[in-house]
Amino acid sequence: MRYLKNIPRPGLRIAKSAAAVGLCYLVSLLRPGGIVFYSQLAALWCMQNYVENTRKNALQRFLGTLIGAAYGLLYLLLFPKISELWNAAVVTGLVGVVLYTTVLIKRKQASYFSCVVFLSIAVNHAKDLNPYLFVWNRCLDTIIGILIGVAVNEFSLPREKHEEILFVSGLDDTLLCGSRMSDYSRVELNRMIDEGLHFTISTCRTPASLLEPMRDIRLKLPVIVMDGAALYDLKKNRYLKFYLISNVTARKIYDLIHACGLTAFVNVVIDDMLVIYYEETEDAVQKRMVEELSASPLRNYVKDRSFEKEAVLYFMLLYPDAALDAFRFRMKQDGVTERCRVTEERAAEYPGYICMKIYNKNASKENMLEYLKQELVVEKTITFGSIEGSYDRIVEPGDANGVVKGVRSMFEPVKLVRRLTGKK
Repeated sequence: MRYLKNIPRPGLRIAKSAAAVGLCYLVSLLRPGGIVFYSQLAALWCMQNYVENTRKNALQRFLGTLIGAAYGLLYLLLFPKISELWNAAVVTGLVGVVLYTTVLIKRKQASYFSCVVFLSIAVNHAKDLNPYLFVWNRCLDTIIGILIGVAVNEFSLPREKHEEILFVSGLDDTLLCGSRMSDYSRVELNRMIDEGLHFTISTCRTPASLLEPMRDIRLKLPVIVMDGAALYDLKKNRYLKFYLISNVTARKIYDLIHACGLTAFVNVVIDDMLVIYYEETEDAVQKRMVEELSASPLRNYVKDRSFEKEAVLYFMLLYPDAALDAFRFRMKQDGVTERCRVTEERAAEYPGYICMKIYNKNASKENMLEYLKQELVVEKTITFGSIEGSYDRIVEPGDANGVVKGVRSMFEPVKLVRRLTGKK
């Protein structure tokens, strides 16, 4: 039974595809003489994840059918009775003409279907008792399938759209299942964003580490990154706001780090580029981290101390727990913990090590979210995360679609359900 939990449930696209095939059967009963197979093929071809893809595929199939049928009809009219050898030559030549036609009208995507329809007429049905009837039915069956496919795929219950709400989700153990987003979540989230959903991400990650998991998501809003230290636009690849550590405080922190015999990764932003300054170290884990992360185009590791000229976004230290004890004491003694926000967590990628980060006192996801709300002029927010007490909606780890299903139920509730329940 444990393994059954990992089996994906049938999606809405599967249900709609089956429904479209069934409707094609129903129409064929009402229209004797057609070939339901062609209707069903066209309907299934139009069944896509996104509405714009459905319409694009429908147009592609429609044009391909018309072009192929037109040349098939021309072939029947001009070459009704020719030898097998000449027939092969004519059909071969007309295939080239069909393909060139799609190029001339700038519809090369329809070339395959044009050839399929033409060949089905010229090769398989030219010797029928009434081949012209087949041409007519072939076109009509395809059009019926296209109409059914588009209608079924775009059908939905009447829903409200709550564009006044800003939905904010965590990333790891929340929106992502492992290192990726489920297919259902990706498709549904993109669809809702296209229809006006205000949605963004709030994470401890840097912009570089968001590139892969968010690559196929059509985010329109900036994301809260680095635990609230910055606001970043993934589309324009630029930072919109920072909470920076002052030069005086940064200098004092760095002196304390050296006094305790430690080194740090100093994160600064220069011309919308994250630069991480670091010093030579004998620690094998720190060396490995630099080698693994420096490959990113959005991370720039520089072995230098010239950060003193720049405003610091945050410091990061990576050491075993005991190695940080003296530094913790000195920070408290010198008042750094009062002037800055210090976070610690176990580094999952490097067992036995603690990842300590030092931010501006005001650098937090909550403060950056308030700033974003003011910029968007929205009052209501709903947050999703996995930590009890820290978010409006808790998502259980492993629930790959929990965030998107929750967002959908609140962003676009079914009007009929709301009327029956009386909820406002």
